Amino acid sequence: MLTTNLERIRAMVTCAEGIGMPRGSGMFRQALHAVAFQSEEKIAAKVDYLKNTFRWSAAEVVIALSKAPMLLRMSKDMLQSKSEFLVSEVGLEPMLIAHRPIILTYSLEGRLRPRHYVLKFLKQNGLLDRDLSLYSAVKMSDKVFVEKLICPHKEAAPHLAEDYAAACKGEVPTNFRFT
Repeated sequence: MLTTNLERIRAMVTCAEGIGMPRGSGMFRQALHAVAFQSEEKIAAKVDYLKNTFRWSAAEVVIALSKAPMLLRMSKDMLQSKSEFLVSEVGLEPMLIAHRPIILTYSLEGRLRPRHYVLKFLKQNGLLDRDLSLYSAVKMSDKVFVEKLICPHKEAAPHLAEDYAAACKGEVPTNFRFT
């Protein structure tokens, strides 16, 4: 930004404010980065895409972008695949995703899908003693996730650690396939 002309910086600030990011926000710098060198038309198109893909209202888009402005830099294909997974397969409400948009920044194949499979497996087999959300599971570091959700079930599900590791590599182990 130091080499960018002043007029372009002003346009970036206006654009960041236009997506609902106040200047005093701690996320303002990230919003500037998200809108940097994108035309207003491109940003408006991405906002419309977010509305349609996640079935968000204009207010929900503002909420999501205020918490995760980097959504504007994600590809449409990536957003579409995450929407299909989170809304259609996992069953998350679009409004919940809008209020916790950081979930969209995690890898679908490396984190979201494997952790969903583990949670689903544990719930179906009565091994989860509490109702843990996918969002809570995704936020955990890998070390904490393994320690809290996989290690306690070594005896009941000895294959779980291997299957989780395989799923994180993009494979779908047969023990994670649900019929």
